[in-house]
Formats: sequence, structure tokens, C-alpha cells
Amino acid sequence: MSRRSGGGRMIRVLNVAEKPSVAKAVSEILSRGSGGMRSRLGRSRYNRVFEFEYTIGSQACHMLVTSVIGHLMELEFEDRFRKWHSCDPAELYHAPVRKHVPQDKLDIKITLEEEARRCQWLVLWLDCDREGENIAFEVIEVCTSVNDHLNIWRAHFSALIDREIHHSVQNLARPNKLFSDAVDARQEIDLRIGASFTRFQTMLLKDLFVLDFASDNRSLVLSYGPCQFPTLGFIVERYWEIQSHEAEEFWTINCSHTSEEGTANFIWMRGHLFDYTSAVVIYEMCVEEPAATVKNVKHQEKLKYPPYPLSTVELQKRASRFFRMSSEHTMKIAEELYQAGFISYPRTETDGFSVNTDLHAIVREQVTHPIWGSYAQQLLDVEARLWRNPSNGGHDDKAHPPIHPTKFSAGETGWSQDHNRLYELVVRHFLACVSQPAVGAETTVEIDIAGEQFSASGRVIIAKNYLDVYRFESWGGNIVPTYTIGQQFIPTSLTLDSGVTRPPPLLSEADLLSCMDKAGIGTDATMHDHIKKLLDRCYATKDSNTRFSPTNLGEALVMGYDEMGYELWKPYLRAMMECDMKAVSIGTKRKSEVLESCLQQMKACFLDARRNKVKLLEAMGLFFERSAGDAHNVGETVRPCSLCSEADMVLKRRLNGDYMVGCLRFPNCRNVVWLPGSISEAAVTNHVCSSCAPGPVYKVQFKFRRLEIPPNYDVDHLGCIGGCDVILRELIEICGTGSHNHTGMSARGQRGTEPMSSASRGNSRQEPCLHCGQTGHSSNHCPSQDSSCPRAAQPARVRNARIISGEVQCNSCGATCALRTANTESNRGRKFYTCQSQECGFFVWADSLEDGGTRGHGGSRGGNGRSSSTARRGGRARGRRDAPTNGVAFVSATGEPVSGSCFVCGDPSHFANACPNRGR
Repeated sequence: MSRRSGGGRMIRVLNVAEKPSVAKAVSEILSRGSGGMRSRLGRSRYNRVFEFEYTIGSQACHMLVTSVIGHLMELEFEDRFRKWHSCDPAELYHAPVRKHVPQDKLDIKITLEEEARRCQWLVLWLDCDREGENIAFEVIEVCTSVNDHLNIWRAHFSALIDREIHHSVQNLARPNKLFSDAVDARQEIDLRIGASFTRFQTMLLKDLFVLDFASDNRSLVLSYGPCQFPTLGFIVERYWEIQSHEAEEFWTINCSHTSEEGTANFIWMRGHLFDYTSAVVIYEMCVEEPAATVKNVKHQEKLKYPPYPLSTVELQKRASRFFRMSSEHTMKIAEELYQAGFISYPRTETDGFSVNTDLHAIVREQVTHPIWGSYAQQLLDVEARLWRNPSNGGHDDKAHPPIHPTKFSAGETGWSQDHNRLYELVVRHFLACVSQPAVGAETTVEIDIAGEQFSASGRVIIAKNYLDVYRFESWGGNIVPTYTIGQQFIPTSLTLDSGVTRPPPLLSEADLLSCMDKAGIGTDATMHDHIKKLLDRCYATKDSNTRFSPTNLGEALVMGYDEMGYELWKPYLRAMMECDMKAVSIGTKRKSEVLESCLQQMKACFLDARRNKVKLLEAMGLFFERSAGDAHNVGETVRPCSLCSEADMVLKRRLNGDYMVGCLRFPNCRNVVWLPGSISEAAVTNHVCSSCAPGPVYKVQFKFRRLEIPPNYDVDHLGCIGGCDVILRELIEICGTGSHNHTGMSARGQRGTEPMSSASRGNSRQEPCLHCGQTGHSSNHCPSQDSSCPRAAQPARVRNARIISGEVQCNSCGATCALRTANTESNRGRKFYTCQSQECGFFVWADSLEDGGTRGHGGSRGGNGRSSSTARRGGRARGRRDAPTNGVAFVSATGEPVSGSCFVCGDPSHFANACPNRGR
């Protein structure tokens, strides 16, 4: 390719690195011998700009080198969906998202824009993996927005050393958009899935249970991550395996023989038996004929091969196993060693060196080391025959070589013990990779006692080879005395011993990393982050032996999803996603195609999980006590609070399952709207009521229990709680508002409010009471219902009623009115007429028409023969199975009929589900 520009005139080249330390290291290497390097501040005081002259190919360049700090942009939902209570979490699967530069990185963005305006080239020095490629395109977007004529190049390097940096700048390539698309797809998938499930879990559970580990419950987040949860699943599954293990006793026969050459311990070839009687019979046979005959003696050479070249996952596993360092800490130290130029790039999946790599040069740098220098010299000595070209592990990310030392060090000032240990591990591992395997002589002796077979084996190391330098591994063995075929001897000891089966141990960090790697959970650069998240979220704990146990919370969450039948804690879904990301990165799948299929699948999982949330609640109930709070916050914003004007009113679900709408500032603000007790499901929509204020007032999609509402009402209803919804008011009158305290005191000791909130009734306050036509109170607390007022005022709308041919008609629209039955605490079983048109709002009690309007609201109801005061004393809340009181008609919360009479027609001989009048 040609990089000439402007006939050989000097051009300005903007170079952007991923970190300030990398920008400085690249500048120092490239500026040597070019007359020096100048440095100045950028807009961000942490990201300086370095200037020097350099020649790329035959092109003279004025180089400007600056940096970002990781990702320059963030992906987030648009403002409408960012607040937790702003929308149904299910909407997050298709809500608009945007990628933008956050406030704390605006100074970096301005620096890039200012420098890019005056440059002809843009060279990107980001980490050479998918994530680095994505950051590169973020930088490209910012720079090309002010200069779309930039010639854009990509530098590929794996170590901050002279030969790597000079080689990369002289062999520039184009950035890879497919790699960036794969990261964009993963970011969007993780954002949508994580946000939806996290909001669902947190809003469902944190207020409902006493989570004793949370010091500040207000900031508690029960997060869900597509990688985080399968990682937790590995821990819980092993824990369950241990918990379910039942120790079982077994018996085995052990034999030993001591001679002048030593002692040989023979193992029973059957292993062990769980049947005691059988074991005793066989043992007695051996005791009766104890003479042992040597049947076979095998001598063979065994090789112990050195490890494959070091990948990121292996580095984390071995640091955990050898030094008990956490994966997070390992990556932090490795990153610091890389930025200082001592090791190659520490995030790589590759475990095989390229044939073009000068491995001898890497070994040569270690010859002067005071500890392993002599071994390095032996490797270079042809006569020693210690050198062996390293094996290839079969993984290659096409971006970076295996982790290896890039610069000699005998220990640097300022290095911690962990820096020294990790550098030593990288060096010794590399030296081991290019060494011959250890050689051993293994002897196996097989004997026969009374027809039972036993064997003993031993090993002698002939040549340690790589084990001389790789001190972290050993290869021992017992020496077996000399035996010949046909030789006979009497065992020194022959015993029948018992033992018990033992469960597997808890997963260590190395084990967990292996599980994640095998299942494709996370990437080599992110696995440690997922593990750390589990510990930070109190889903798991890690002991001093780096072994993981789930907390009660972690186990409850996995158990809940497992009971639902969705194995969201299993690795399969995420492994499929990772395969799709790889397909995007190589161009076999489009980003849009992967997003659509993955999000469609996960949205279906989410909706099913929400429908089956009772399983999650049951699982949590096994580990945690229920909160003393009266209501469970579902967390969907319905409207601004008109009482305190400082918070939102959100849809809440109480512990008994009933719904309400309450202010988020509770208990400081006690604004509340009680909803009908017959609601089985409720979810806030994005439909805004056009008449209620202050707004916006979002409509709620209700689903009612069929057996708890009259047959001529729809089960599904899109309603408004602002006061304008006639159907909702009627259903409150008919069904009541659930089982909240009707004595006027709420569960928290405060005065209860009316079914339509007294504070939120900007419109409903003007609606007349359904009983007396007056404003200022609700129909449930109308003074005209008092039995001491036999001639209480008639509702204003009664005057609009006409009785023609036995049918009650509405004077407003002329429609025939429907006869319905109330189910409120004070009027349960009482008949009333209402216009079937939602606009009219007509309402009249049937008994008031029968008495010519003179019975009022305190008289007996139909054939009940029960006063309202009796009803208030003896009435039952929905679902309570008290003794029947004079045939009160209602059904339980589960839809089961309770003792009483049919609430459709009042007949005590049957219930509503078998009523012949239902549906008429």
C-alpha cells in the first residue's frame, strides 16, 4: 500500500492510544534519535499530547500522540427509559439506545477534535482485540465528525518494546469494522438483558424481604448479567451437588509387602465394594490362601510434557493455584507489567507461538538472571539438547501471541511481591515451554491372591528437564522393589478396611475459570470481572483457599429461576450468544440479525419469568424473612405525585397480592390510590391520559379475575387512575379495594385514603359521590350510608333514571341499564343499575327504586335483611374464609367460591361459577 501524501511534504499524524501510559511509551520509543520529544497538556490533564518527528515508510510525519482512557463512549437508554420506574422493564428490549461521550470524558473528546482538525492521518494504537477495535471506532467517530478527510490506519502490536512498536508503525493496516460490530452487538444485548432482569429482580424482591446483608437497602441492586448468572450457576450447582451427597460406606482389601528393597503397597483391582457381606467373603478367601503370585511386571518410559504457552485464562488459573491470587488482582498486576514493557499483552486466547517468533532471542534476554539464568543458558547450548520447540494448544485469537517476557528484570524498585511472583511465573512458564519433557521410568507389578488381583506401581525420574525450571510442578512416585513373574510371597499385611464416599470439593477459582472457559462464558479479558461482580453483589463468597460458596441470596435466585423451568443460570444461552458474536466478527452473520434473534429469545424468557415470579418469591421465602412493609413496590411510574410534588407515584403490589399506586417518598408522603381487589395483573403502559392532570398520567393495563367481576365487564381493561375512568370507579364500588384496613387506619398506622386518592384527585375530586351526588368524599365513606339516616340523599344521577316495561333506562342516552351486584365491604351483595355506556356514568341502587327513593343507603338490601352497619361489622375481605354471614356473596383471591350465595343473582343455592344468569 502507498502512504505517500502531498508529494513527500510533511504531514500531521494524530496517534491515539488506549491509555496515557501507552501513549507515553509509544512516544518515547518512536522519538529516540529524532531530535527529542515535546509534551504539552491536553484538555484533560491526565491525557497529555506528545510531539516529535518520524518517518513512516518514505513519508515525513509530524507525530502527535495522545490517548483515551478505555472506552470513550457509553451505550445507554434514551432519557425516557433510564429511570427505573419510567417504564415496564419488558420495553427495554426495544427501547431506543444511544452511544455518547459521558460528561467525565468530554475533555478527551475536545482534545481529539482540536487535534484532528489539523491532521491528515489518524493512527489508532488501541489494544489489538475486539474491545480495542470498538474503542478505535469510537475515536474514529469523534475525529471524523470534525475532519472527514482523515486517512485512517491501525497499528497492531503485542508488547511495548522497540522492535514491536517500530514494526507496527511501519506496517499499518485498516481497522476492522466487523470486530467493532461484534462488540456493539454484545454491549446492546448485555445492556437490554441485564437492565430488564436487574430491574425486575430488584423491584420485585428488595422491599419484600429482609436482606440482612444489605447495610443500605436503598442502594441495593440485585443485578443480573448474561455472563454473571451462569458463573453463579457453576458455584450453586457444585454446592447443591455437595449438599445432596449421601455418604455411603464401602469396603476394600489392602495388601502390603516389605522386603530388603523396601515396601510395596498393592491396590485391590476391584477398587471397593459397597456390599459388606461380599467384601467379607472375598477377604476370608484371601486370608485362607494368602500366598501371592506375581502375574505380570511392566517397565515403561513415561514422559511428563511441559505446559502449552501461556494464555490469559491459564495465567489466571495458575496464579490462583500457585499463589492464591484472585483473577482480578492477577489481571491488574499483569496489566502493570505490560505497560512497563516487561511482558507481552496479557489478554490473549492464543496458546501457540507463530513460526516467525524469535524464541531464542527471548530466552537470550534471561541468561544473566541470577536464579534461572543458568537454565536459560542450557537451553541455548545445542549440546545440552534441552531445547524443544513449544507445543501448540490449538487456540489462536489472531491478535496477540501467548504471554511471554519482553524485557529482562531481576526485580524492579517499587515492585510488590505479587509483581515479582507474576513476572517469575511468566518467565519460568516460557522457559518450560521451550524445554524437553521430564522423563521417568514407571514399574507396575500385578499379583494374584486367591483369585483376586492386586497391583502396585512406582516411578523413578530419569531426567527432570523442564521441571528444573518450572518449580511450581512436581512429578514424584514411590520406588517399587524388584519382582519377577512367577515369584511368590506372603503379604506382610492383608486387611479389610472401610471408608465412605466423599462429595467433590467446592469450586476453586481455578476450577471456576476452567468451567467458564470450557462453556464459553465471558472472554479472557472479562472472566475476572464476572467473578468479582458475584462477590460484590453478595451472591457468593470466597474462602482463604479460594473456594466459592453461594450466599443465601445467590442460591435463592438460582433456585427461583430453576423452578420456573428456565435455566437462565446455565451456560447454554450465553455460549450461543458468544458464538454469534464470533460469527459477526468474521462476517458470517450480520449484527442486526444477531440482535434481533437474541433479543427476541431473551424477551420471551423475561416475560415467562415475570409470569412465573411466584417461583422466585417462594425461593426467596425459604432463605429470608418477609419485610414488615405493607406494600411491595413493583416500581412502574404512573404519574407525578400531586401531594408532595417531589416524587413519582408508582404501581405497587402489597404483600397480600393486592395492587395500589403510592408515592415513592413514603412514609414522608402517604399519597395512595387503592385499586380494585379483583385485579390479578397490572402493568403501566406508555399510553398517556389526555384529560388527567398533573401529568403525564400513564394508563395501566389491568387484568381482572373473571369470577370476581360481573360478567358484562371485560377481563382486560386499559384504565386511568387519575379519576376519569368510570369503569375503574365502578369496579372499585363492586369489588372493593382488596383486603386493606377499612376502619380508616392503614397498615402503617396512618389514616387510610379513599379508593381514588384524595391527594391525586385533581380531576376525581370534582367527581360527585356515587351515593349522594356531593363532592368532597368518596362513595365508600359517604355519610349517607350511615344507618341512622333512613332518608339519606339520593345520588344526583337517580333523577335521570326511567323505568319502562320493567327495565331501568338512562335518561341521558336512553340505553337499558345493567343490573349488577356490589362487593364492597359496606355494600357487598347489594344490587344496583348502571348505564352500559362509559360516558354517562349513570348509577342507581336497585333498592332505592323499589322504595320509591325513600330507603336510602341504610336499609336492608334485597332479600339480605342485613343493615349496612351489620355488613361493616361482619363483612369479610377478599379471600378470607370466615364463617358465612347471611349469605354474603363473593369469591376468594384464587377464584374459588367461598361460603355464601351467588354474587351474580343472589341465589344461595349456587355460586357465581355455576350461575345460570351469568353472561345474560
